[in-house]
Amino acid sequence: MPEPEASRVAPEELAARLASKLCHDFISPAGAIVSGLDLLDDPSAKDMRDEAMDLIASSARKLVQQLEFARVAFGAAAGVAMFDCTEMERLTRGIYGHVRAELDWAVTPESLPKAPAQVLVNLAQLAANALPLGGMARLEATQGSEGYEVSAIARGPKARLAAEVQTGLAGNPLGDGLGGRWVQAYYIHVLTAAAGGRIEATASEELVTLRAVIPA
Repeated sequence: MPEPEASRVAPEELAARLASKLCHDFISPAGAIVSGLDLLDDPSAKDMRDEAMDLIASSARKLVQQLEFARVAFGAAAGVAMFDCTEMERLTRGIYGHVRAELDWAVTPESLPKAPAQVLVNLAQLAANALPLGGMARLEATQGSEGYEVSAIARGPKARLAAEVQTGLAGNPLGDGLGGRWVQAYYIHVLTAAAGGRIEATASEELVTLRAVIPA
């Protein structure tokens, strides 16, 4: 079903906000690499050489993991019809290595088409963000009579779904709140709607459930 005209966000605004979110994600590890290099160049900090090298190495790994993840989550992936779920699990675990939440990967298919694959990895990141104090995020994907069902179930203390995330998942423009949180949720809505699917989000005490159904 087409979205009402009033609820649509202009493509250029969506692109700008996605670019801003990605720059925000990448600037932290990139800045840490620069800080490590500055320490190596500082004659008064020779005794911190090992710490500087550790900072550079860990930050470089984090940056590469974020770039690889973003290429699948937000990239066009021209010419790729199916996404390997083993590779998506590796990329998602790389992202979860830098958050408090733990990942329970319970994806049944060996591969997924582009739309459910991108929705899956984006929901994985939303689920991690919904668990600021840690917990378990279970990622599921199955193929049934309605098509592909993709879900992220986040359980943990203080689990919450930010208002701007709910706004984005519903396909509404951002009002108040953080644009970086909203734009990823809105992007998931756009992906799901473009594929003819639907998405649901529910939140209760210590539980957030995100579920999308996408026709095969």
